Amino acid sequence: MRLCVLIIKTSFEFELKKVCFYKRHNRLDKLFKKSLIYKKKRIKKEKVLRVTAGKYKGRVLEENKFDHIRPTADMVKQAIFNKINFDLQGAKVLDLFCGTGALGIEAISRGASEVVFADKDARSISLTIKNLNKLGLTARVLNATYQNAIKRLRGEKFDIIILDPPYKSGLYEDCVKLIYQSDLLSENGIIVCEQNKEDEFDFSPFETIDIKVYGIKKVCYLKLNKSSI
Repeated sequence: MRLCVLIIKTSFEFELKKVCFYKRHNRLDKLFKKSLIYKKKRIKKEKVLRVTAGKYKGRVLEENKFDHIRPTADMVKQAIFNKINFDLQGAKVLDLFCGTGALGIEAISRGASEVVFADKDARSISLTIKNLNKLGLTARVLNATYQNAIKRLRGEKFDIIILDPPYKSGLYEDCVKLIYQSDLLSENGIIVCEQNKEDEFDFSPFETIDIKVYGIKKVCYLKLNKSSI
């Protein structure tokens, strides 16, 4: 009799533990699924590109479906353009390594008189043209390497040049050197260079007038060192 009671009790406790385990497992499973759904929604939200200010404020750009194209986050983009906002009115801008074209379009929205877009990647160029068309804008778009783009633009002057190459490309110093040799930057012009926070580059003969850090990114603002002229 005792043995029978013990077996029944043991069996009941085992079943109870099993029920508790499955309940806990189901709760964890639901939490995991919720976190995945939230993560997917967050990623999708981050991929939505918008114009942050100016004439086209709030307009949504084409979705970036390419992993190799790394658009600047809206928060960083807004911080950059808030800083150079007074230099934008009537400015001529070069968006080198334009990617989605979002930075150059932001410049147009905020008052730039002309923006030239350049990128060697055909998918980036296609996406930039789609975004321009979506807003009813026209601009020069060059499907070229940065070397060829700079060569084709020689003789022109830009008030703002935006550089956002792939972080690990090693192109920064060479690109800045070619800009100087081609005399593309106007006398009081600014180069906006977005890069990895940990990276350090020699931007001479330009001088770094300011550096802002945003998470893993930093943005350097360069001007021509007058003593090098």
